[in-house]
Amino acid sequence: MSDSTVTPPEGRAEEAVPQAVTGECVQRFVVRLRLPRRPRLWFEILLIAVSYWTYSLIRNAVPEQRGKALRNAEWIWWTEHRLGIAVEEYVNHAVNSVTWLIVTMNYYYATLHFVVTLGVLVWLYHSHPGRYAAARLALFATTGVALVGYYLYPLAPPRLMNGGHFIDTVLIHHTWGSMASGDLKHMSNQYAAMPSMHIGWSLWCGLTIFALAKVPWVRVIGLLYPAATLVVIVATANHFWLDAVGGVLCLAFGFTLARVWYGALPYALPRLVPARPRGSRSPSWAQAS
Repeated sequence: MSDSTVTPPEGRAEEAVPQAVTGECVQRFVVRLRLPRRPRLWFEILLIAVSYWTYSLIRNAVPEQRGKALRNAEWIWWTEHRLGIAVEEYVNHAVNSVTWLIVTMNYYYATLHFVVTLGVLVWLYHSHPGRYAAARLALFATTGVALVGYYLYPLAPPRLMNGGHFIDTVLIHHTWGSMASGDLKHMSNQYAAMPSMHIGWSLWCGLTIFALAKVPWVRVIGLLYPAATLVVIVATANHFWLDAVGGVLCLAFGFTLARVWYGALPYALPRLVPARPRGSRSPSWAQAS
C-alpha cells in the first residue's frame, strides 16, 4: 500500500504570495501619502508655480459665453433683490466718491489676494511644516473646484451688466488693477465671477492665521482680512455678494477633502514633523508642538 499525498493545485500558492505582497505595498504607499511629512522647498516652489500657471490657463481658456454670463448676472441681481441684499450698487457708488479709498481698494483687489496667500504658505512651510501639506491641499482643492464653477456657470461681474449703473473703478480712475479691467481685460476671462476666489483664498488665509497665530492682534487681523476683501470685491463692482458665498462653499469643499485625506483638519495636525531617519521606510510624525 503506497502512502497517499495531497498536492495543492499547481500555481495557486505561487500566485497568492505576490498578490498579497503587492496589496500590502500599495496599502503602505497610500498610508505614507496620507501622513504629514516635512515639505521639500524645491518641490513646493515648483508645485505652486505650476499650479498657479495651470489655474490661470484653465480659467482663461474657459469659453466666455457672454450672453449666458449676462443672463446669469441678471438672475443673480434679481435674486439678491428678492433676498433684500442687493446693495452692491450703493456700496460701489459710495466708495467711489472717496478717491483715495477706491484707488487703494483697486490696488488691494489686484495684488493682496496673491501676495497674502503666498505669504501664508511661506509661513506655514517655515513654522508649521506638519500642517503645511494638509492646508495646501485645502487651498488647492478650493481652487480646483472653482474652475468647475467657472466652466458650468459663467457670470458677468456687476460692472459689465447690461443697463447697469455700476462703476468700473479701475477704468474710471486709471489705476493699475484687475486683470479683468482696463488695458489688461483681454488677458483674462471677463465672465468668471462665480465663485469669488478672492473670498476663497482670503478666508483660507484668515482662518489659518486665526487658528495658528499666537499674537492676539495678529489673529484679529486674520479675521478682518476676509471681511475687508468682501467689501473690496463689492465696492470695485467685480463681484456680487453671492459670488462670495460661492467662494465660501468652495473652501468648505477644500477643507472637507483635507479632513478626509489626513483624518483631521490641517490645524489639528502636529505642528512639527521630525526628519525621517536615513534608511527608514515609514516616517515618524507623532511629535506634536
